Amino acid sequence: MEDPRIVAERIIANVEKVIVGKTREIRLAVTALICGGHMLIEDVPGVGKTMLARAIAVSTGCTFRRIQFTPDLLPSDVTGVSIYNQKTGDFEFRPGPILAQVVLADEVNRATPKTQSALLEAMEERQVTVDGITYRMPQPFMVLATQNPIEYEGTFPLPEAQLDRFLIRMFLGYPSPTDEVLVLDNQQTRHPIEALQQVTDANEILQLQRAVREIYVDPLIKQYIVQLANATREHEAVYLGASPRGSLALFRTAQAKALLEGRDFVIPDDVKDLAVFTLAHRVIVSPGAKVKGVTQADVIAQCLQRVPVPGARARA
Repeated sequence: MEDPRIVAERIIANVEKVIVGKTREIRLAVTALICGGHMLIEDVPGVGKTMLARAIAVSTGCTFRRIQFTPDLLPSDVTGVSIYNQKTGDFEFRPGPILAQVVLADEVNRATPKTQSALLEAMEERQVTVDGITYRMPQPFMVLATQNPIEYEGTFPLPEAQLDRFLIRMFLGYPSPTDEVLVLDNQQTRHPIEALQQVTDANEILQLQRAVREIYVDPLIKQYIVQLANATREHEAVYLGASPRGSLALFRTAQAKALLEGRDFVIPDDVKDLAVFTLAHRVIVSPGAKVKGVTQADVIAQCLQRVPVPGARARA
């Protein structure tokens, strides 16, 4: 395999042909992919959430499925169902859309908790169980879920157990006026996704995931990550802090960031840059602090200020 960084940068450059002016967000999505994790994208309609998922699938040559979550969606609509075949006299499993390599869970918070729970086993254990039979997910496997942070009518908030399974949460945001003009130019005759070409394959993605795990992390950096997670649990404005899965998410994404920057070791800045994206959605702010306007991002920012960086003097 060629240099892992070159492969990752090739994916990023290819996706940028479709998603204009969102380099950092694309790098976060590729980070989640090469970490073997899942991503939650919160933003208003029309900013490119679906196109981002499709562009990643096309660029990597992975199979792509889209699930439109609605209140009447059933768990079997996600995982699949066993159907009786009269010719063979036996039940045959018809796999659901979750059994793909890149899955877009569109407006995931519009489905009932029962249907949302169908994602839990697939996202964490990388398998689904239907009628007592377990089916393994294809590799690589990534769920990109979207939800609208503005319109909450007719929605079911994601439970903490499901939020905790997302490696990264991010917001795409509106493009700048200059970038929006480029979007109009690019789509004048046809959509760029129609001309997008594959630049790698699933085997190379799996090799990238293995390369990420080989990035060196100093014991002091590991202690720093754990101290940050622990600081969220002890913060006075927090009802529930980040879980150990959050520590692992920050650890793994820091390794991926180091790889993307051409290093074979993690530095404290990698941890600081990714703390909000990996820990904020795992924190529940207490009702009293929420009334005062304290947000999850504020909590993480304060924890970053309080926890001393390895190799630096502790602040007073």
